[in-house]
Amino acid sequence: MDTLSYKTLTPNAENVEREWVVVDATDQVLGRLCAKVAKLLRGKYKPSYSPFVECGDHVIIINADKVRLTGKKWTDRVYLNFTGYPGGQRELSPERLLQKSFNKHLKAGYNPLYIRVMKGMLPKNRLGRRIIENMHVYNGAEHPHQAQNPKVIDINKLK
Repeated sequence: MDTLSYKTLTPNAENVEREWVVVDATDQVLGRLCAKVAKLLRGKYKPSYSPFVECGDHVIIINADKVRLTGKKWTDRVYLNFTGYPGGQRELSPERLLQKSFNKHLKAGYNPLYIRVMKGMLPKNRLGRRIIENMHVYNGAEHPHQAQNPKVIDINKLK
């Protein structure tokens, strides 16, 4: 037994193999889709997962404007923002947040509705802020990340 060593290998940023994956959001329920994307971003589907290391994949979500919400959540759900000033509480619906994603002044790959939903599913610390930058959301079927050779996955086959 002197020659054998049993070590628990902890992954670090250099050891992690990160991929690019494409997820189609057509006719997917927003919350269920984002829950699975959050697990992909964290790397929880990998055997080398570690909760304190950024070991997830880069996720490209296409057809983001074709996502579904059940019931009357498009208009009845309310997201609150506070500007910090008296009377500065603002209310937004998911419908309004999706309209903001069509704004030409927003940077490419940024969708306020998906950012709002995903921030609730990721850690509320530096790691969570770094992880959410690995999500790229596009309203159409085209995306500018063809050079990374992303693989297309079916989100319905993930648990």
